[in-house]
Amino acid sequence: MSAYPSRLLDALRGRDARVITADGTISDSALSDRIKRLAEDLDSAGVRRVASQLDNGPHWLILDLALRELGAVHIPLPTFFSSSQADHALKSSGAQCVITAPHAPMPVGTEELAGMLDDSNLAYWRIAGDSQALLPVDTSCITYTSGTTGRPKGVCLSTTALLEVAGSLVQASSAISPTRHLCLMPLSTLLENVAGLYATLLADAQIVLPTLAEIGYTGASGLDVPTLLRCLHRFQPESVILVPQLLLALVMAAEQGAPLPPSLRYLAVGGGRVGPSLLARARAAGLPVYEGYGLTECASVVCLNRPGANRDGTVGQTLPHASISVVEGEIQVEGARALGYLGDETLPEGPIRTGDLGHLDQDGFLHVTGRRKNVFITAFGRNVSPEWVESELLSHPALAQAVVWGEAQADNVAVLVPRRGDLDDAALVRALAEVNADLPDYARIARFVRAPSPFSAANGLLTSNGRPRREAILSQYQAAVDECYRRPPAVVVSGAIA
Repeated sequence: MSAYPSRLLDALRGRDARVITADGTISDSALSDRIKRLAEDLDSAGVRRVASQLDNGPHWLILDLALRELGAVHIPLPTFFSSSQADHALKSSGAQCVITAPHAPMPVGTEELAGMLDDSNLAYWRIAGDSQALLPVDTSCITYTSGTTGRPKGVCLSTTALLEVAGSLVQASSAISPTRHLCLMPLSTLLENVAGLYATLLADAQIVLPTLAEIGYTGASGLDVPTLLRCLHRFQPESVILVPQLLLALVMAAEQGAPLPPSLRYLAVGGGRVGPSLLARARAAGLPVYEGYGLTECASVVCLNRPGANRDGTVGQTLPHASISVVEGEIQVEGARALGYLGDETLPEGPIRTGDLGHLDQDGFLHVTGRRKNVFITAFGRNVSPEWVESELLSHPALAQAVVWGEAQADNVAVLVPRRGDLDDAALVRALAEVNADLPDYARIARFVRAPSPFSAANGLLTSNGRPRREAILSQYQAAVDECYRRPPAVVVSGAIA
């Protein structure tokens, strides 16, 4: 890390256009001045634990860097958090205030508007009471991950760990050294915070910060692809970070004849397994896609494919700051790590046990095959990792979301969200048959339940980074799953009993 600035503010090296938005550009000097003024205002207010509920944009970046400069704690709350989730986050973290957009409604848990900050671009809301929540020493960021329950878990991270990961990402992308990064994921997502903001600053590159609406997001989980394409063409980024669903949207658009900006040189994809067929389609569409892997407890990314070291079907080689071992099939990571969790749960000493299954090949590329706790065993004793099957399902243009299950059953069921509402059940049967053709018999889908609405973070069926909350989904659709097992299979699965 010695090659990088000890403070993020030191990474502002005099660019005339560091931040790019739909409204214009912000220079390094203007950005630095606003960061310092905001840090002084927060210091005068006596706050050291600051929560925020902000859209993507320069105000998010300015607030975050002001808190880094102040040595304070930032608690970024996803905009899709329910009132009860936001209230839990504020109470468990001991936040002293909430920062919002100027005309946002009063956030849950606050008692009054205390004033305006950053030239009236930010509203400062005081929180009632005086929480005494204890934090690990050196905590600078508390990021919330929904995990498998509705109550988000707070993970405490230090600036040192965040910058260590960001520095590794700069090294990993040095063969390309993108000069303009477009933030497509919410900045409250740790991956975009570390890889999109910090790594881009350390690399002395430009940051493009459109609002979520300008990217094409609608509500908690909707995406308008034409708006996304217009955003990409307008800003001509060289690098972006994608979740698999965003990658699929771009691939499908390209396959339907939509031109993609020629500027794209590095598309990092993570947050969920990417099926080999989707990667192949992305390559055919000319998209320079590189899959990676990480987790919150390791301060985000630990593995990444990169130019000159790329192998489809893997999540890449270990980044310089980390080391990986596989013990009894479980991936374990050493290196940058979280300081701990909020509340009583502790982070055990030693390597972080990820709960992910996988193996390292002879060249050091990591293959992730699924989650240990998600593996189910069929009635014929076959172990099935549902993430593998789901990634194949989601590569089909008819299927938008899928969760697979088959514990102790003779065949498997999928809870499906079709990509278009006008697709009837016959179209879904055809789609499943096409996917099944490339799967071994024990992993094929013989039955399905059609979900009436998409899984989303707002309805409690997705985590904050877009992963399905399996227990919640299967619980919600348990009656329909039981009913479909009382009927003959919807899809003929040859050889399933062999």
